[in-house]
Amino acid sequence: MREAGIGRVLVASLHQGIGDLMPTRLEFYETWLNPDGLRLGTVGLAPLNAVLSFLREEGEVYGPVMARAGTYAADWLLTGRRLRGSPAFLALPARFRARVAVGAAGRLIRTCYRGNRAVVRLRRGSGTLEVRGSVFCTVREPVNAPLCVFYEALTARVLQAYGLDATARVAACRATGAPACQLAVAVDLRRRRERVPSAPRVGIAEP
Repeated sequence: MREAGIGRVLVASLHQGIGDLMPTRLEFYETWLNPDGLRLGTVGLAPLNAVLSFLREEGEVYGPVMARAGTYAADWLLTGRRLRGSPAFLALPARFRARVAVGAAGRLIRTCYRGNRAVVRLRRGSGTLEVRGSVFCTVREPVNAPLCVFYEALTARVLQAYGLDATARVAACRATGAPACQLAVAVDLRRRRERVPSAPRVGIAEP
């Protein structure tokens, strides 16, 4: 059982992001993101919070690490979903694919952490994806910059994977004092983007 509903892909993608961008610090973070915990899916909420707390103290590297982790998580969780990249699916109207993609992003966000709740509102290519209960944004005092970059990167990657020319950006963050984390999504309904290559696998996948 996953402790506190934390998905293995969330932990694995975070570990990979740190390894990519902070290789000299990886051993330190493996105090909590240890190989056995990664393999067995036993990294709990307390170790994860410790990692996030130390990452925030690292300064500007926090955002790039979380963005890299969100991209990895999207690619690994989308592995095997052939419909999204099939010629028949990509031939469908962008408006339809946008709704499917944003809905899929919301489900993947919940897969990463069961305490998340994603609420999607999309109309004519513009809308929001609201994340309630963000595991990244529980802080004692409000901070100056959003902490939910992981969701932004995950959602943007999903939109790309569904063949859409689209953007996703953090519009509000619970860590900065907003009621919930909110992504603003904008899809160009006139154009189609080719599916982007998947990230490399590292031997850990969500069951």
